[in-house]
Amino acid sequence: MAAQSGFVSSSASIHGVTWRRSSHSTAANNCVETAALTAGLLAVRDSKDVTGPALLFPAASWAHFVHAVRRDDLGPA
Repeated sequence: MAAQSGFVSSSASIHGVTWRRSSHSTAANNCVETAALTAGLLAVRDSKDVTGPALLFPAASWAHFVHAVRRDDLGPA
């Protein structure tokens, strides 16, 4: 079964993972953090609200999004 996108209402409910932040992050915490989960999912949360909600994406979908951002290939907002 393929991994499905979703969310959890509190990222504090996700245990046993390592949250990672970009090395480009500033002291202002204007970042997102990611954590690899089981079943091929990736959790994404706001670094300013570490117990707040987390979005869940299939890892391949998140990688595709990150590559599109790096290529400036998302189109106009």
